[in-house]
Amino acid sequence: MSDPLDAIFAALADPTRRAILSMLLEDDMAVTDVAAPFDMSLAAVSKHLVILTRAGLIAQEKRGRVKWCKLDPDAMRRASVWMQGFGQFEPVNLDAFERFLAAELGGEAQKAE
Repeated sequence: MSDPLDAIFAALADPTRRAILSMLLEDDMAVTDVAAPFDMSLAAVSKHLVILTRAGLIAQEKRGRVKWCKLDPDAMRRASVWMQGFGQFEPVNLDAFERFLAAELGGEAQKAE
């Protein structure tokens, strides 16, 4: 994705990734701690973390043998500034926005096939 906003909104479209971001609002977390509340494999959570990292929403760093995740507010700020341009309208309903993105991205995936 060439536009950073595309990557940000694509990352935000998934409820698991939004839950991870909410968890990281509290503090930095080890990858294993991020994965603990989810009913999925560590590998699946790691894929979500890669998407969040590529979108610039989180940063990952190795501390000893443990990989840590940290929220990076700059990407979210860019998305927020973009959405504020629509402030004259009703507040953005993120669930409806998620459904819209799923429909749009689903259509793009079908076109690629």
